[in-house]
Amino acid sequence: MNRPVHVAITRTVKSGCETSFEKAVLKFFAQSQKEEPPLGAQLLRPLPGTQSRTHGILRSFDSEQDRETFCESEHFQRWLKEVAPLVEGDYSRRDLNGLEAFFDEPTRIQEPPLWKMAVVTWLGVWPTVFTVSSLGGRWLLSGWPFWLAVGIETLAVVAILTWGVMPVLNRWLKPWLMTHLGAQA
Repeated sequence: MNRPVHVAITRTVKSGCETSFEKAVLKFFAQSQKEEPPLGAQLLRPLPGTQSRTHGILRSFDSEQDRETFCESEHFQRWLKEVAPLVEGDYSRRDLNGLEAFFDEPTRIQEPPLWKMAVVTWLGVWPTVFTVSSLGGRWLLSGWPFWLAVGIETLAVVAILTWGVMPVLNRWLKPWLMTHLGAQA
């Protein structure tokens, strides 16, 4: 089973080229929906009032293969050339893995409140740790050196959370996670 792949890209925009860059990104998003459809794309602007010229782009794909196909596509390579006069240097790309990707909603700028992410994380971690500790600590790993048993248990917890519990909780609780101050985000 493939799981979505999330990528964070940053570009430093030349002073005075911010509006042109943002228009180029939004145009690129619209075109890429037709040519190589990602799960979602989002432009993150620097905070107003800051001196930062670094823009972020979040993209989500169905799989690593889809991401690589997109990054190697003529469409993407043309876009890199098109925005080259508007930016300083090359782009940086970082794959989002782990908990930050679970709470990413590609079409939104704001993430859920930290307290809601903490509640969902706790709802996943607590029963998983309890179950793994009960099974591993009492039956399967009894008699093993403590440090090794804890290491194996935490490895199992992380794997179960990453590929099982957190994706399911995020899907089930998404409406609640995305509701801010009584309004649907």
